[in-house]
Parts: sequence; C-alpha cells; structure tokens
Amino acid sequence: MSPLASIRLSADGSLRKSDSVFRYTQGVVIANDGDGVSAIRVLVVEDFIPFRQYIASKLAKGDNLHVICEVSDGLEAVNQAAALQPDLILLDIGLPTLSGIEAARQIRKLSPESKILFVTQECDAAIVHEAFALGAMGYVLKGNAGSDLSAGIEAVCKGGRFVSSGLSDQYCSC
Repeated sequence: MSPLASIRLSADGSLRKSDSVFRYTQGVVIANDGDGVSAIRVLVVEDFIPFRQYIASKLAKGDNLHVICEVSDGLEAVNQAAALQPDLILLDIGLPTLSGIEAARQIRKLSPESKILFVTQECDAAIVHEAFALGAMGYVLKGNAGSDLSAGIEAVCKGGRFVSSGLSDQYCSC
C-alpha cells in the first residue's frame, strides 16, 4: 500500500493521515507534526528492501522527519520526486530501471528544491565526484549508515554538505 493511500481531505482543506496533518500549499503537500512545525518530507529510494526498512526505521526515530514515499527503482524515483516535490531524497546509486546518478540528473530538473543525499555502497572517486557535480548535498556509504546517516541528514537539511567517514572531504569540492 502506498504511504499516501490513507490520506484524506478534511473539511478545512488540510490533508490527514492518521494523527499527522498535511497542508496543501501551491500544489505541494507539506507535512505537519501536529505542533504546527513543518516536517522534513523524505523520499527514500532503495531497491534492497531490508536496507530500505532500516532507513525508514531510523528516520521514524528522528524528530521532524516524515517518509512520504518509498520506491525501489530510479524511474519511479524520478516520477515520485516530480509528483511529491520532497524536501529530501535519500537515493541509492545501484538501482534497477535507471541508475541513481541518472535519476538525480532528471530529479534536479523536475524537483530543483529537493536536496539529494546519496546513500550507497559506491565509493569510486569518479562516481562520488559526479554525484556532487549533479547537485547532491551529501554522500553516505551504506556501511557507515549507522553512524553517518543522521549526521548527513542534519547537515544536508541545514544547507551544508556531508561526506561519509571513510571518504575524503576532497569529494565535497565539486
């Protein structure tokens, strides 16, 4: 079932899903945590289901982070990013249908305000450079996600850049 399948429009024009409230503003659904604080809306793109579940469970523990959609291939990532305009996209590189690099290239055009944080096992210097050259704000190695994912999300959401421990800071210079 799609994460958005249980959202309904209420009489006041807001969208509701269980105890969460969403505002519909200029064609974009904005999550609200119920306290009037806008949440960071996250699209998770990962084809390996156990790792995608791990990411979603880590995000569920964080304040102000709401997974609005999970997808498992690059083409669907592009489609959902265009439709949902998420604040943050956690994007793998090794994806079926369309690589994460190519998906990011297309997402940049269709959802230019979305911040991209790659979460991948790819550590080749050329790929890391290309990711940042495409406009990615961060790069987390899957093997370091336990220690780096939260820090990467925080840095990227504050407008900074992040490179996973184990990779050199030189990759951020793109």
